Amino acid sequence: MKRSIVILGIASLASVAVHAEDANPLSFNIGVFTDYRFRGISQTRLQPALQFGADYAFASGFYVGTWLSTIRWIEDAGKAAGVQVGSTSLEWDLYAGYKGEIAKDFSYDVGALAYYYPGNKLYNIPGSRNAHTGELYGALTYGPATVKYSHSVTTLFGFDKSRNSGYLEAAATFDVGGGFSITPHVGYQKVRGNSDFSYTDYAVTGSKDFSGFVVSLALVGAETKSIGGVKAYASPANGKDLGRSTVVLGVKTTF
Repeated sequence: MKRSIVILGIASLASVAVHAEDANPLSFNIGVFTDYRFRGISQTRLQPALQFGADYAFASGFYVGTWLSTIRWIEDAGKAAGVQVGSTSLEWDLYAGYKGEIAKDFSYDVGALAYYYPGNKLYNIPGSRNAHTGELYGALTYGPATVKYSHSVTTLFGFDKSRNSGYLEAAATFDVGGGFSITPHVGYQKVRGNSDFSYTDYAVTGSKDFSGFVVSLALVGAETKSIGGVKAYASPANGKDLGRSTVVLGVKTTF
């Protein structure tokens, strides 16, 4: 029930905000990637993903948006456990926030985000909860560098007793000229009540804008623990380490 309230609350906020200012810009984005890595962990069993998003920004600094991606991890977990968890193959995010400037080249960003997995029944797996997750986040950016913290106000992606988990990350984007940019990233996911599943992730992404189409190549991975000789984030479908280091290729356009 608490998760539903968080999700519906953010959706309602988005609806109110969009109707409040009709003249501000609306943008859409669509992309395809060889893997969907979220905080270093593959959500698609190391397979390709199709993604789509929409954002509405206001002159006041407020913004709302939604984002969707194909996934595999919930269905895989259900098959491995031998229980029905729904045919969930979609992640649907809703978010709203506010961006402002503290001083020249020094800004902040605060907001709320709901991760929604339509039709999922992950709670059918013993020891698991519903996959829906709500987070509050805050970020500070100075020049090219950003530090961000996300705090779960619900259980985290199906982990039991994981409310108040947190994710701390740091990244920087460097323009190296000619439309090329380099973005190093490091993060730490603390899963409250499930310490074996806490981990550090990392990525270095290079991207190039080709007339509105951004091609990216990222080296990404996660240092996850082993439980009984098996990686904490091993794929239920094939046993492969979902946090293993790999290169992810992507193409994305915004219109």
